[in-house]
Amino acid sequence: MPRVVFPPMSGDDALFDVELKLLLEAIYLRYQQDFRGYALSSVRRRVRQAMAHFHCERVSDLQHRLLHEPDVFAQAMRYLTVQVSEMFRDPEYFRGLQETVFPFLATYPSIKVWVAGCSAGEEVWSLAILLQEAGLLDRTLIYATDINPEALRKAEAGTYDVERIAGFSRNYLAAGGRASLSDYYTSAYAGATFDRGLRRHMVFADHSLATDAVFSEVQFVSCRNVLIYFNRDLQDRAVGLFRDALVHRGFLGLGGRESLQFGAHAVAFEACDRAQRIYRKRA
Repeated sequence: MPRVVFPPMSGDDALFDVELKLLLEAIYLRYQQDFRGYALSSVRRRVRQAMAHFHCERVSDLQHRLLHEPDVFAQAMRYLTVQVSEMFRDPEYFRGLQETVFPFLATYPSIKVWVAGCSAGEEVWSLAILLQEAGLLDRTLIYATDINPEALRKAEAGTYDVERIAGFSRNYLAAGGRASLSDYYTSAYAGATFDRGLRRHMVFADHSLATDAVFSEVQFVSCRNVLIYFNRDLQDRAVGLFRDALVHRGFLGLGGRESLQFGAHAVAFEACDRAQRIYRKRA
């Protein structure tokens, strides 16, 4: 894995980056979680947030705690990984999937979908609902992967704060939902839990785009707003995994600020819906 490239600096910032580089190496050696290929500006910001949370004055202080206190490392994962999403985020993307990708999926007797970097699972449950409404979910298996164990537990539970549901419902209708989102969840106390019938079609697993290999052949990969946190080498590695996982003429969906245009695997894909970042693997 190529290492983070640190530009020349001076004073306290230079020392911070030296310690940051040591921290990333230490995390990899101790926990086999590889953040060395993440975009430097993002890593700096997140490590500073973790330092503030754990009351550490120096990166070396944070490193000591992470190495010697596994529970602290588990808590720090919420800072080292980005866990920001919502159901049916960017509704136009989901409309694009229904128009471009779903007809392709319908040609298969069994369907496999990979949501890479699934965070707390909002996109997984969104896809399951739309696949259900398209009559495809019964033959679909959705692989949902992330490196954050706590995020995976939340994703598998499918329970979200009630105050978020109104926004989810607006997105659902804008995404072309055919019913009411309330048909798919039950509310209790401050949480809304989504239908366990949808859960039967999901597999949640720990998988790192930085270190792990392809684990299944799929017809569609959705990896949105993950690559923007990677440097170019790690972006290329991730897209290479997607290319190898996709079947002949399979589809890849990216986030609104992500593109394959200048990557190492650009020639392996063609844009089907450039506005919504939906690509198709070339023959």
